[in-house]
Amino acid sequence: MNIPQDLKYTEDHEWIKVDGDEATVGITDFAQGELGDIVFVEIETEGEDLSKEEVFGTVEAVKTVSDLFMPLSGTIIAFNEALEASPETVNQDAYGEGWMIKIKMSDTSELDSLMSAEQYKEHVGA
Repeated sequence: MNIPQDLKYTEDHEWIKVDGDEATVGITDFAQGELGDIVFVEIETEGEDLSKEEVFGTVEAVKTVSDLFMPLSGTIIAFNEALEASPETVNQDAYGEGWMIKIKMSDTSELDSLMSAEQYKEHVGA
């Protein structure tokens, strides 16, 4: 299981890559493995200000649909539109081309509540 050291993680299996006051968000390798073949990613919240833990979209796999939760408060400034045509990219490259949104963070102190790679490994029992 791939859990990159340079990212932050949530209990809801999202990863966060921080770059200044912006954050790129996707689902973890563990999450995509649990979901199975992803067939649709729906995110209709681009441009919206959302609070931490609010639902920003859904991921649909062959067997289930899962909500996606904001790991940090902020404005969604970008959606990976390539996922509309190729949602399976999340399965193939969860930490790269399979990213989902970019957030302009409104409260960087919330980063302190996220898990490190080591904490996430313990969380998933890896």
